Amino acid sequence: MPPNSAVSKQENVFLFIPNLIGYTRIIFAVASLHYMPFHPRTCSLLYSISCLLDALDGAAARRLNQSSRFGAVLDMVTDRCTTTCLLVFLASAFPKWGILFQALISLDYSSHYVHMYATLAMGGNRSHKDASDEWPWALRVYYSSSNVLFTVCTLNELCFIALYLLSFSSDLNPPLEGWSSPWGAGAMEMIRANKINRYWPQVLFCVSFPFMLYKQYVNVVQFVQASKWIAQGDLEERRRSRSSRRRRSKLLN
Repeated sequence: MPPNSAVSKQENVFLFIPNLIGYTRIIFAVASLHYMPFHPRTCSLLYSISCLLDALDGAAARRLNQSSRFGAVLDMVTDRCTTTCLLVFLASAFPKWGILFQALISLDYSSHYVHMYATLAMGGNRSHKDASDEWPWALRVYYSSSNVLFTVCTLNELCFIALYLLSFSSDLNPPLEGWSSPWGAGAMEMIRANKINRYWPQVLFCVSFPFMLYKQYVNVVQFVQASKWIAQGDLEERRRSRSSRRRRSKLLN
């Protein structure tokens, strides 16, 4: 029997404590989506708990020595999906700004996917969060400290939550003809209208907005830098291929 077989039988990556916390995040996120169209306070509370657990799973992984690739992917996918669901709601709540929220979704997904792919393509056991001196300053600052990472991500989400709350405090004119259907867009407007006082959502938005902008800047830099890494890997692979063909050609001649 191999020496590590007993240990491997006892361990189940899917049941690591950080991953159990990750599953709990998903439960809170799904629950928040249920309340999102009609109960802003409950939705915001559940969504915020899901986001705060993001810091807990990372701390647990480091403390318990239970870091795993599955956990990293689970964490990233959960982050992307929850943020996307909230941005989709904002696109419907603020249709004039819909294209902006769609752009934020696209940037968020593409940036993290390309960065994760580039990290895997570089080989080794490096995490996509392992900062390097070769990285641009925005990425180094963002990934070099777990406190910075948590603060920026939290305030980025807080900015979107503030916008979500503001969508429930909009002034509403008398309903138009044809808006009486309980499944129509007008009925949803009636549900959202004037449920939240605007003051605190506006304060939260103003405080968190600069951090949201920084997070989007990081996404852009991350996308560009990761694209350069992938392209550099392509060039190195082409050079190795040409060198290999030249060696075979010399042997044949």
